[in-house]
Amino acid sequence: MIKSMTAFARADKVKKEISVAIEIRAYNSKYLDIALRIPRQFSFLEEKVKSLISERVARGRLEVNFRITGGFEDAYAFEINEPKAVAYHKALIRLKEKFDIDTDISLELIAREEGILIPAEIEKDMDAYWSLIKECLTEALDNLDVMRKREGDFIDGDFTERLGYIEKNIDLIEKESCGLLSVYQKRLKDRISVLTQGMVEIDPGRIAQEAGFLADRSDISEEIVRAKSHIKQFRIIMNAKEPAGRKLNFLLQEFNREFNTMTSKAGNANVSHVIVDVKSELENIREQVQNVE
Repeated sequence: MIKSMTAFARADKVKKEISVAIEIRAYNSKYLDIALRIPRQFSFLEEKVKSLISERVARGRLEVNFRITGGFEDAYAFEINEPKAVAYHKALIRLKEKFDIDTDISLELIAREEGILIPAEIEKDMDAYWSLIKECLTEALDNLDVMRKREGDFIDGDFTERLGYIEKNIDLIEKESCGLLSVYQKRLKDRISVLTQGMVEIDPGRIAQEAGFLADRSDISEEIVRAKSHIKQFRIIMNAKEPAGRKLNFLLQEFNREFNTMTSKAGNANVSHVIVDVKSELENIREQVQNVE
């Protein structure tokens, strides 16, 4: 199935005092790359979130932003690192004595020292939060899938049109490459006649042998058969349920290999021109495949 990797989706869910909003922005990437922006209090849910996303998305860069409110914003608690506070206070007293400074050591000065006041986790009903987050994320992924499929349909149509054009040109290449033996026989006779000015008798058997050798070296029938097979396989992959991007990218490499071989073997100018057009279409398809999941 053809799905675009670029898309945007969001979802909102509210349950009792809890509100969850999720935005997903998807971009092209060779692999699955998930970037989460989730409130610190819920960072322990990251693995669950990534697991849920990876079940639905095969590849692409996903930037997922969470906004979670309700039930914990106004609940604060702090713990005191007493050993550090005592040690810090003693160190300040020693500094006062050493430099003979007559200044009070304020509570504000001690509290400002990093690591003395530590935010404490507030007990929350995490099952309730995860249930709502999962529901919201599932809806956002559903919306993302709809948009990716919609964009994928446009790409599918483009592929279908270009494959049809390539298929017609393969038939044309096959037609133009037929009858090479007679072409080479005539070409050899004409060249020998020009070189000898008709003074040497041409051996028909030797001409046929040389022409056959040249025709065999220029035979591209095997490459044509494989190219036709690649087109069928391309269409099968497009219509399969699994993500198509990586398979199509590999198949395009095989396509190019066949047409590069045809270019080196073809002894027909018309065939060479047609192959150039086909390779141009393959490049256009390759660029589009980079957008496919």
